Amino acid sequence: MKKKTAVIIMSVVMCVSILAGCGADKETDAGTESAASEESEISEEILADMEPDAAGVPAEEQSEDVTEKEAEENGNDTAAGLPEEEETADDAGVTVRIGSLKGPTSMGLVYLMEQAEKKETVNRYEFTMTAAADELLPAMLSGDLDIVLIPANVASVLYNKAEGDVAVIDINTLGVLYMVSGNDKIKNMEDLKGQAIYMTGKGTTPDYVMQYLLKENGLTTADVTMEYKSEAAEVAAVLAGTPDAVGVLPQPFVTAACTQNEKLSVVMDLTEQWASVQGEGGSSLVTGVTVVRKGFLDQNPEAVEQFMEEHAASASYANEHVEETSELVAAAGIIDKADVAVKAIPECNITYIDGEEMETALSGYLAVLWEQDPASVGGGLPGEDFYYK
Repeated sequence: MKKKTAVIIMSVVMCVSILAGCGADKETDAGTESAASEESEISEEILADMEPDAAGVPAEEQSEDVTEKEAEENGNDTAAGLPEEEETADDAGVTVRIGSLKGPTSMGLVYLMEQAEKKETVNRYEFTMTAAADELLPAMLSGDLDIVLIPANVASVLYNKAEGDVAVIDINTLGVLYMVSGNDKIKNMEDLKGQAIYMTGKGTTPDYVMQYLLKENGLTTADVTMEYKSEAAEVAAVLAGTPDAVGVLPQPFVTAACTQNEKLSVVMDLTEQWASVQGEGGSSLVTGVTVVRKGFLDQNPEAVEQFMEEHAASASYANEHVEETSELVAAAGIIDKADVAVKAIPECNITYIDGEEMETALSGYLAVLWEQDPASVGGGLPGEDFYYK
């Protein structure tokens, strides 16, 4: 009888413990969802608050205290000490957690997203799409994401903050900045002398790009009036009210502005202007790159290579099947309407560049930003280990 009573008591205690644990999980989830809803600007302060461990490696990738005996008891024949999710064999199909932004950098990814949903990919994928890069960076530093598609300079900042624990595997988008105006007298950079130029964010990459191009064409900020706005939508509003004004906008805002006002058109492609200044074999105006955690890369090299193949195919599909891609872009919420997306996609410079070509294009671009403001690339230029080849 005493044994029976003891068993009942133990059962009750276990049930209470389980229920208490469930309650704690719900509170944690609620707090996480609340924190994730907050949006903020990318800043050094935010990144500084997301320090990895002392070795510069996210805690998830630190070795677990597992002995060979415990591994055998769990039926695990992989090397002890690796995170469980990374012990899956490459040839069995690895779950790759990918984060991206709602913009051109994700447009070349939407076909892969559709294929993954249909289970037609070799890897298994989990996709997270956000409006701001600062929502992705904490997850990358903590090991909750494996691969992210982010602005090129932010990738350099991440490399410096993570103490080199990330690598860039491809360029996914070249320049998406265009000069828009209803003034048909503006044909080249020299024609901007005496003009007011409306653009977003002083001290941001578009500002640095514009100042670099002015300088290389014999002009300075003293020759023009720089009018800064907080958002691209504000620049578009100025152009809508004053078509003769000159504005620098990214896609897809360019397409939207020109669609809404027939007097507006693209007067200069800043990617072409950059290429003209750099010359053959020089760097490129880069918008977005794809970055992988080295911990994930080291444990799953075949899965990363497979992603690169599927990403390349997805980018190619976006350029070759614009109408179909526009529907996927609208469905993903990147651009609200497919009829706007179909016009914007050809102007978004969706691409796939890896290897030596990637390093040449990207390293020179980051060097230009560093010369203007070292903080724009995280204080220092990435080392050779940043470029996966």
